[in-house]
Amino acid sequence: MKRILIFLLVLGLFASATISFAAAAKPVRVDVLYMNHGPLKPTLQQMADLFAKYKGVVVVSWHDFESAEGGKFMAAKGIKNHVPLIIWINDADTVQVEGAKVSFTGFPSGSGPAMFQGKWNMDLLAKALNQATGRK
Repeated sequence: MKRILIFLLVLGLFASATISFAAAAKPVRVDVLYMNHGPLKPTLQQMADLFAKYKGVVVVSWHDFESAEGGKFMAAKGIKNHVPLIIWINDADTVQVEGAKVSFTGFPSGSGPAMFQGKWNMDLLAKALNQATGRK
């Protein structure tokens, strides 16, 4: 009986470690296609500050719209138009946040030129990251 309890305890610890390792092994991927221009710099800094809070659970790749690498990334994603910013979370540029579809495209609401503003803000981006990472 004692051996069975020890076996079950070891098995439970192993299973728990395996589940934790599997969760840790697959971080949330975030890709950011951006224009490195003055009006967008405050937004990029806010995003970098937000992403820093998810260190170890979110891996962020930054793709400069005007670089050769950015051009290749755009081609791979099928982006052909002039866009200041697009954020993908696990390859999706649109996610459900609190029951509504949110596309992280353009400047956040209330910043940058009105014609390039999207319908999102840093709070919605944080909520999307919380959902993707399982944080509350």
